[in-house]
Order: sequence, then C-alpha cells, then structure tokens
Amino acid sequence: MRHFDYSRADSVDQAVATYAQSDAASFLAGGTNLLDMVKIDIMRPELMVDIHRLGLNNIETLDDGRLRVGALVTNTALARDATVKADYTVLSEALLSGASTQLRNKATTGGNMMQRVRCPYFRDGVSDCNKRDPGSGCSAIGGYNRSVHAVLGTSDQCIATYPSDMSVAMAAIGATVSVTGPDGSREIDFLDFHLLPGDKPWEEFALKDNELITHVTLDAPIQGAKSAYLKLRDRSSYQFALASSAVIVSLDGNTIRDARIAMGGVATKPWRAKQAEDALKGQPATEQTFARAAQIAMQDAKGYKHNAFKIPLGQQAIIRNLTTLTA
Repeated sequence: MRHFDYSRADSVDQAVATYAQSDAASFLAGGTNLLDMVKIDIMRPELMVDIHRLGLNNIETLDDGRLRVGALVTNTALARDATVKADYTVLSEALLSGASTQLRNKATTGGNMMQRVRCPYFRDGVSDCNKRDPGSGCSAIGGYNRSVHAVLGTSDQCIATYPSDMSVAMAAIGATVSVTGPDGSREIDFLDFHLLPGDKPWEEFALKDNELITHVTLDAPIQGAKSAYLKLRDRSSYQFALASSAVIVSLDGNTIRDARIAMGGVATKPWRAKQAEDALKGQPATEQTFARAAQIAMQDAKGYKHNAFKIPLGQQAIIRNLTTLTA
C-alpha cells in the first residue's frame, strides 16, 4: 500500500497552487482511470488534489454559437444534454458507446481527454515500454499487437492506440481546451492537445507543469449537417474500438458541401483526416466518392504483424458512416 496525501481544493487557483507543492501530484475528479493506474502501480501520486468543488460542471451556449463544457461535466450529463443531442449528435453517440453506465456517471470531460493507453505492455508493469519507462523499448512492436495498437501516427518508440471515444468526436467537431496554471490561463487547439509518440512517447498531452483543464469549448455546429459515430469492436458493449469514425457531413442536394472526419482505434491520438475531408467537398455523395476518401484517410497507415486488418477496417468505418448519413 503506497501512502499519499489528500487535499480538497475550493477554487481553481487553490487547486493549481496545491498541486505545485508536490513533484508527484494528481488531480482527482471522477478517478475512473487514475485509480486504475494507481492499483496496478503505474501511477504513484504522493498528493491527490480533489477538484470536485470547483464548479466546473456547467454546459453553456456562447453568443457565437459555440458550446462551453466544464471539465467536471460527467460523460452521462454531456451525452444526455439536449443541445449536445440535437447539435452534436456525434459526441452524444461517442460517449454512449464507451464504458458502462456506472463509469459514465463518474467519468468527467477533462479526465476522459487524459485517459492513459490500454496497451497491455504498458499496464503490466514489467515489459519494456518507452511510455512507462523511457528508453526501455517497445514490446508491442514485436509482440502481440492486434486490438489496442495503432496503424496511424506510430513511431519506432510506441504504437499504442489512444482509447477515448469522446475525444475522437471532439476532434471531428473542432474544439478549444482552456487550461489554467501558475503562469495564468491559456487555450490549446484540441487537435494539438494530444501528442504523437515520436521520440518521446512518455509526453502524451500538451500541458505545462501544474496546469489544470477547466473547460472545453466546441466549435459552433455546421448548419444543416448530420453527424454520427460508428464504433467497430470485438463485442458490442464495454469494449475499446478496433476502428471508429466520427463523421459530420452536410449536403447541397446530392453534393457534399462540407465534411469532417476523425478516427479512433487506429491511431496514437484522435486522428483528424483532413485530406479525406477535402476529397469529399464538392463531390457527389456516392460510394465511389466515399471509398476514395476512405483510402486517402488511411494512405499513411503502417500495419504490424497482428493489426494490418485495421487498415481496410478503418476504411469501412468511414464508408459505412458516410453511406448511412447521406442515404
């Protein structure tokens, strides 16, 4: 049993200041991922700063049409919010496809964004893993790498997939992450928040020391667009994606006016397929158009021994989603 100190903060500034007092601190919100990591001895906080009282649990529409979501809004509250269900259907569907009801009732928006990978070599505590033990190697590359390993955004240092469904939907929508730290507040483009593994897979998020996520602000919805989240997995409940697509599309007759595509289950971060989006715009909504865009989305994919099937599966996740939305 590892001992740790506990402190409950009453304001954002107090939370940040308390966190900065320790070199091994963690913010405690829903705790659904943090406590898992503590139990298997991957994370070893010496101080937990409880942020439940910070009042960051509101959802509000801004004057410019964007939606501001507090970092402590639970996944259930966000998925069931009337505005989210109507204007950001893809986000509601993504949230409801993840985890169980009990976990969604506790998991928070900010915590969901900062999920750690589910790679078994990362979680077993003994295998070579650059993300857990920098410089030790990556057991997944030469090991069993079927379900939670990526074909996009990989490096010779790490091939673990990023697990959050919610973040894939937010990548398609477009968003800004508001954070506060000792040097004040700043904003991070959502697509820049999650980092590619590159040569430093242990650096996962674009947060500076002692910064706390306070809000995520979603871009205004595309007028007249439809959206959906399609998750392909081994079983239909409580399972991480083998491949998923978050798609937003608007039409002028049978011509695609605008499109957004993001992918999960196949990449080391929420993967926005902007070249595929460009290939769709101004084109007829046909299976041939969708297939070409899907091919472009996966053109830089690199399959490994057990997961090369994710390349055609990722393409199908896009084609099926677009076909359903434009039927």
